[in-house]
Amino acid sequence: MPLTRISLLKGKTHQYQRALMEQVYLAMRETFDVPADDRFMTVSEHDRDQFDFGADYLGIHRSDDLVQIQITANNTRTLAQKKALFAVIASRLAAEPGVRPEDVLISLVEVSKENWSFGNGEAQYAPQTESQ
Repeated sequence: MPLTRISLLKGKTHQYQRALMEQVYLAMRETFDVPADDRFMTVSEHDRDQFDFGADYLGIHRSDDLVQIQITANNTRTLAQKKALFAVIASRLAAEPGVRPEDVLISLVEVSKENWSFGNGEAQYAPQTESQ
């Protein structure tokens, strides 16, 4: 159950924003075995004074088209899956909507499965025991 937050500077079209979500979702399906309909995503646009980044951190030159992607997911993926996810997201976003790979920043936040509630105030992934 990934929860994905995408942040960028204001000014991109709704089609651009939808393409960001679609391509990230498809990358997660391809590399993280995310089930169909397991799609929980937001896009947030920010004014220049609310969006700051190191333009050349680690020798990677970023432009104002930087897309920051934070994915919260279960801590069940291998290092190989994580590396594949990062590479596929960058590749897919380069193809559509045309984001340079240098402008794709991804942060993966891993949590235990019992830390989710999908609704009804229940911890659907938590182990069920007699004492609950």
